[in-house]
Amino acid sequence: MKKTITLIAACAAWAGMAGAAMAQNAVMAPPQNVLQLSANGTVEVQQDLLSMTLVTTRDGTDAGSVQTQLKAALDAALTEARKNAQAGQLDVRTGNFSLSPRYTREGKINGWQGTAELVLEGRDFPRIAQTAGRITTLTVGNVGFGLSREQRAKTEAEAQTLAIDAFKQKATELSKNFGFAGYTLREVTVNANDGGPIRPRMMAAAAKSFSADAQVPIEAGKTSVVVNVSGSVQLK
Repeated sequence: MKKTITLIAACAAWAGMAGAAMAQNAVMAPPQNVLQLSANGTVEVQQDLLSMTLVTTRDGTDAGSVQTQLKAALDAALTEARKNAQAGQLDVRTGNFSLSPRYTREGKINGWQGTAELVLEGRDFPRIAQTAGRITTLTVGNVGFGLSREQRAKTEAEAQTLAIDAFKQKATELSKNFGFAGYTLREVTVNANDGGPIRPRMMAAAAKSFSADAQVPIEAGKTSVVVNVSGSVQLK
């Protein structure tokens, strides 16, 4: 009786292992008639976000004195910039504020140098440019253009629609070219990107020459927002 029970258990174990192996082989079987493809959707749009960085540097033999000078210059710039601040149109924030020692060839500290930055950012280009021109304690160090959150979302949606339509059209054409009646979607990935900010050349020496009420010359360009749709379809 014991031998019979053992034999039945062994047969059951073997059947379970065989079933698992068959299931694994079925899962590992390579897919048939699967097509990999990708398509892009591109929309060119005017940049509507301006980021202007104003900067100043100070140096001296005493670290505390240099830091005080930087703070005074930044405080004065903040006071002037806040007069025209408006959410989304002109946002004001401080940038890099650093203080570092200068060394002699022998490795000894012989002075201190510091940098302070103020960033003006928003969609109201004239307001930002005029505000920068009125700030006398800092000079223009960098100008960048980009897309606002609203503009980016809108443009990405347009590019995504174009990319999906192109993907579907390509899948339909290829399935027919391969002799199939159609397809079903297996998996898909959507990625979006843009050309990034465009930084026009602006010399710091030229920025220093602006009068208190002069408007800093700026001109935005265009950028392309690209959405890529890639994935696989099952031909049928």
